[in-house]
Amino acid sequence: MKKWVGVTAAIAMAAGIALPAAPGEALAKEESHHEFSIKGFTDYAELTKKLQQVEKTSKGLVSVDVAGQSNQGRDIYTVRVGSGDKVVLIQSEIHGNEKTGTDAILNLLKTVSGGSPYAQQLREEITFVFMPMMNPDASEGDKRRNTMTWAEVVEDFPQLSGAQPSWNYLDDRVQQNYDYSKNPGFDVNRDFNPDLDYVPQPEDFPGSSSDPGWFITPESQTSRDVYKSLVEEFGKVDVFIDLHHQGVYYVEGTSDEVTLSLSAQFVPDPSSPEGAEYAQYADNYNYDFSRQLNVAAYDALQAKGNSIFNNITLYSQGLDLPGTALGSYALNGSGTVLFEVTGQTQSFGQKKRGQLVKAVETGLLGIVNAVADGSVHDLDPEEYKDIPLTSYRPAE
Repeated sequence: MKKWVGVTAAIAMAAGIALPAAPGEALAKEESHHEFSIKGFTDYAELTKKLQQVEKTSKGLVSVDVAGQSNQGRDIYTVRVGSGDKVVLIQSEIHGNEKTGTDAILNLLKTVSGGSPYAQQLREEITFVFMPMMNPDASEGDKRRNTMTWAEVVEDFPQLSGAQPSWNYLDDRVQQNYDYSKNPGFDVNRDFNPDLDYVPQPEDFPGSSSDPGWFITPESQTSRDVYKSLVEEFGKVDVFIDLHHQGVYYVEGTSDEVTLSLSAQFVPDPSSPEGAEYAQYADNYNYDFSRQLNVAAYDALQAKGNSIFNNITLYSQGLDLPGTALGSYALNGSGTVLFEVTGQTQSFGQKKRGQLVKAVETGLLGIVNAVADGSVHDLDPEEYKDIPLTSYRPAE
């Protein structure tokens, strides 16, 4: 397992800025703050061990690198397999109470690194880069936000002294059963910016959900650095997939609980009047390809027959969230897919874990297969509109 020094880390070292002490050191878990067990999910120590084992037994097929560290000093890993010209980047647990994605990544990694002709063909077509549990402090705390104070941000970026804390910072109340007044943090998935070279400026704070983020957290910086390095190497990241959870919702017009929702839309089209503020990204943005990727995932799940795998919906549409990883990377030319699995850990812990991990894995394989053989480009992007919508209440 190798150390991968990203752009942010390299700058910090050159400037003599102190990075978190003892990266990778075993840190104590926080005490549980809800009634449900999550022991069935992969934790940070298990992830580290599993990745080491996969790399060791892969006969050189799998490369595991340390791309950066969390604010508390835990290593953030990238796992790379394949040598194809098409680049697929998949990350999980940007919110630490949304855990099925990490296990689905590990299952997919096992599949694509195997010895079958099928796996070999996938590796010839695609370069896979996985970032499992990319917000490990939040994962170990079983919470949405990272572990970081505004004072630490100002220490890292002195030009922000006197600026208001960013809107995605929480330090004064309980959210999703977690008391952030005792341990503040940022929603890392609002800390991205389509300008991948952006440097935080005080006039851009506190910002809002419809404004770009700032790359003030080490977790978002690490994802950004991995993305930029792949663009430098390959010219672009063809596909970016972010694995999340949501509340417990329903398939519109029914009383069926949603298994997972998909989405290709995170910012207004830069070529439209609504997306005029993103006009500089219009030549890169490819909404049709993102919709084709989502259709591939949906079709794969529907092929499972009459089961919970049919309870797939579109996530909320008409969004303007440039501070998300998906919004920023879509504007930079990647085809993007959001997975939103039903229920975070405070909803029902590890219940339904096996089914939900399998649903994510099935959708991912649908995308991977379609990208590998090129059939994704034959899909009608307008079929995206046929995916059922999400309802917050069951039909009466």
